[in-house]
Amino acid sequence: MPIKNPELDQFDYAILRRLQENNAIPLRAISNQINLSIAAVQRRVRRMEEIGIIQANVAVIDPTRIGLPITILVEVHAERTHLEDLGAMKAHLSGPEIQQCYYVTGDADFVLVVTVATMADYEALASRLFYENKNVKWFRSIVVMDRVKVGLALPITEP
Repeated sequence: MPIKNPELDQFDYAILRRLQENNAIPLRAISNQINLSIAAVQRRVRRMEEIGIIQANVAVIDPTRIGLPITILVEVHAERTHLEDLGAMKAHLSGPEIQQCYYVTGDADFVLVVTVATMADYEALASRLFYENKNVKWFRSIVVMDRVKVGLALPITEP
């Protein structure tokens, strides 16, 4: 069971569920579905944006339709993991070509999700990000054969 956030009530959770399904849903539709005024829904959405619960309003794009058919998961092991070294690695691995970057426990220190047009593009990226970085001890690439499920939606239930 999720831990309850004291900043949210049942209406906020209902709004978040609907926005995750379709971020372009009109506020009046949310208003009708949860029995709150449009102004109240708008205030709640704005508040959740201001306090960082809603972090972005984005379009989810099919990478194959824009010429980026190859998805690669990359495990990166750092040579040094002191705070300043980790900060530099986090900054280095946060460029626009990295879709997602996670600092993790286990054999690797970071797990990345990268989407590229060709393996030559990945080779150039790997050279720049990993081979040329003295703090990268090793990295392992895992090429995705099929994107079975991709999403950012969270299983929102009211605690």
